[in-house]
Amino acid sequence: MKLLLIIVAACLVNGELTKERFDDFKVFRVNPTTEQQKQLLLRLQDGENNLDFWTEVNNGGIPIDVMVAPREQKAFINMMNENGMDVQTYIENVQELVDDEKVGSLEKSKRLSWDRYYRLADINAWLDSLPTLYPGKVTVVSAGSSGENRDIKGVKISFGAGKRNVFIEGGIHAREWISPATVTYIINEVLTSQNPSFRKIAESFDWYFFPSTNPDGYEYTHTTSRLWRKTRTNYGTCSGADPNRNWDFFWGVEGTSTSICSETYGGPKPFSEKETAGLAAFIKTVVPTMDVYLAFHSYAQIMLMPYGHSTAHLENYNDVLAIGKKAAESLASRYGTQYKVGNTAEILYKCSGTSMDWVKWEYKVPIAYTYELRDTGRFGFVLPADQIIPNSLEVMDSIITIFEEAEKLGYFTLG
Repeated sequence: MKLLLIIVAACLVNGELTKERFDDFKVFRVNPTTEQQKQLLLRLQDGENNLDFWTEVNNGGIPIDVMVAPREQKAFINMMNENGMDVQTYIENVQELVDDEKVGSLEKSKRLSWDRYYRLADINAWLDSLPTLYPGKVTVVSAGSSGENRDIKGVKISFGAGKRNVFIEGGIHAREWISPATVTYIINEVLTSQNPSFRKIAESFDWYFFPSTNPDGYEYTHTTSRLWRKTRTNYGTCSGADPNRNWDFFWGVEGTSTSICSETYGGPKPFSEKETAGLAAFIKTVVPTMDVYLAFHSYAQIMLMPYGHSTAHLENYNDVLAIGKKAAESLASRYGTQYKVGNTAEILYKCSGTSMDWVKWEYKVPIAYTYELRDTGRFGFVLPADQIIPNSLEVMDSIITIFEEAEKLGYFTLG
């Protein structure tokens, strides 16, 4: 979707931009079964229109969810029906879900609670408080500044010198609020969990966390347009590039767009975005001692493995697949939440220029996954805050399994 076109709903009042609303916007679900139907949806996905593809056209049999403005809905349904596709209304009114989201303020104690979402300033204030709360264990770090000069803030957690590294990033796509919430939950678990299995894992590594790696976009989703995805770089007609298509590994080759208005616009060149360039520069400072790289996105309930540009089973594919399947089983054990596991290009769609693939290829990090978190479309990007803790608990179950299974295969030693 070209979100700039929908932003007519965000109008100027007294010279100031008001918050975009999605009254009576619906999310429709379609299931293409032929190549002709997929090609039609691909053209619409990258076309100049007001359609917001919440799930991209894919090879994994995952239904396509499309948010459609009220004035476009009849035409969209007719087009789908004329091309042999049934249309299911999955979300009746997107604004009702947005209105029900719970956004809180940081408590005076500066402690987060995971029953609500937080603005960037609150997340950063919490990160800043951690060195005082956990002296000698937490260091605030920075991956530089964003296009609008916001700090790309993270923390390092260490329980002793000479450890190898784990790197966890979130929030690269702005509208995926469950991602920063999950990353901050994991930070808290590394510091406070009394689970013996996880305590052993936590104290075996140095941990690097960046909960919001697209701070301009994330803040924009709170102030102006809840469903903004990209950075906020000014490219003239439209703003922003997709920061998860902007990394210098097969950049611009698969699953990306050269149209500046596209949601998957990869930027004019690799690392054109200050956010990705800064994060890449920081990552270079913590390798080659990095054993695990985890990225958190939403939604679809998938654990993606490298690579996105090819369905070939490269490097340690068999090990990472086996570990991922065991982790998905652990994740499902608590609430029954089902995740698929596999190579990105094989079970989802071909895409390149992603953070996980760049880290895997550039530094041969052995264990790398991208989580597409809850749910499978009933709420989509507007996941209620009461799902933050259940989501995070099951993710923690899977993370414990990742480390324990990787140890069994000889990738590192815990304890």
